[in-house]
Amino acid sequence: MLNESLLHDIAIELASAEADRRPVKPITERFPELTESDAYDIQKLNATKGFRAGRFLAGYKVGLTSRSAQKHFQVFEPDFGHLFADMAWKDEAEESLTSLIQPRIEAEIAFVLGKDLTGPGITIAQAISSVDYVVGAMEIIDSRIIDWKITACDTIADNGSSARYVLGSRAVPLSAIDLPSVGMSLSKNGEVWQTGAGSAVLGNPLNALVFLANRLGERGMGLKAGQFILSGALSGVLPMKSGDFFTAEFLKLGRVSVRCGEAK
Repeated sequence: MLNESLLHDIAIELASAEADRRPVKPITERFPELTESDAYDIQKLNATKGFRAGRFLAGYKVGLTSRSAQKHFQVFEPDFGHLFADMAWKDEAEESLTSLIQPRIEAEIAFVLGKDLTGPGITIAQAISSVDYVVGAMEIIDSRIIDWKITACDTIADNGSSARYVLGSRAVPLSAIDLPSVGMSLSKNGEVWQTGAGSAVLGNPLNALVFLANRLGERGMGLKAGQFILSGALSGVLPMKSGDFFTAEFLKLGRVSVRCGEAK
């Protein structure tokens, strides 16, 4: 484990990399003794800095939810990151990539909570009762690590490689949808590049919500009514560049899209 002073230094380095759009060398390459607990402490330091600066916590993202991702990163469970209100992009809008470094996009199912949900010990039934509705979504991920040369601990420290998100407008109650069978196609510039289904997310996206509530609970944190949770990618990611147009089509959840414009 790293000492507290070093954790603070790494948190500052990652925050500066994001602000300056200058990625840094992999943390685990320089500090191989970095643990998962250290990485979450680094993430929390920057989240707390955001809270103190007046940023509003809108929700959380869950990552590493597919078997292939977990195998690649040699882990056995997902990770999570904080999502702030100022990270939101509007559905069907044109947004600039100029504040990002090496962005990629993926399609997800998002839960919007109607009740607080605080672990540990949360069950599927409790998770279901906490959900107000679900929507289709897209997450724009970005890494403050050079060339995406990351391990699981690197991405955890880097707030789950989160950057921006787009929430769809079609709200569907859980009772009206079978999450594992929700099909999705992700298109780039009018051509389908990725397809997937809800079952790619831990077998059922609800398992991602249970994981998140319990892991947050272990760290003395909880989910609040009104927050949303990005449950994990239904397929692979696509790189983004200015001028690109992305659309995710979901069974029953409709269409979510974003266009990458030039600097505003």
